[in-house]
Amino acid sequence: MIVTMIVVCEVGFWVLLAAGLGARYLLRRPRLGAALLLCEPLLEVLLLVVSAIDLRNGAEPSWRHGLAAIYIGYTVGHGHRTVKWLDGHAAHRFGGAPPPPKPPRHGMARARHEGRIWFGTLVAGSVASALLLAAVWYVGDAGDTARLEASIGGVWRAVGIHGLIALSYTVWPKKAPAGEPEKPSALPARDQKHATERLP
Repeated sequence: MIVTMIVVCEVGFWVLLAAGLGARYLLRRPRLGAALLLCEPLLEVLLLVVSAIDLRNGAEPSWRHGLAAIYIGYTVGHGHRTVKWLDGHAAHRFGGAPPPPKPPRHGMARARHEGRIWFGTLVAGSVASALLLAAVWYVGDAGDTARLEASIGGVWRAVGIHGLIALSYTVWPKKAPAGEPEKPSALPARDQKHATERLP
């Protein structure tokens, strides 16, 4: 049941995202679009409730419950960035906004970009660990929580590996090819303001 709910939540995430962006830019109803996008966190709440009910009904704690916590953590840590990225492309394609800036590829700008992404992974790991610890406390001595505790270790190994990868861009920054200027990672504040004003 837990794996099924994860699949349902993932499908629901993309359905709500498409509906929200469609309402905002195709139907020109930004408030409806915002309301649909704000429904996204309800999917994570639903998955959390289903996981708690499953444990309360006597289900043995397993990798499925760990996967549910990791999924919720990932959505918290990286979901906003995903929505923002797709919103920028939808605004360009359907709202007349300038194309969203591409992420930097070289130098310290790339290192900062990778650091921001890793921070999302750090948030994801913290949320997942908090949920797993809550599940361990909730089950208590009534069941075997070894798999939940092992999931916490796996989460922080993934966070650590991603952190080392992100750090490598600072220690060994990627250099731009000769003659290619380093591009800024974002639009200037004035251009961002103008782009926002053109959105519905």
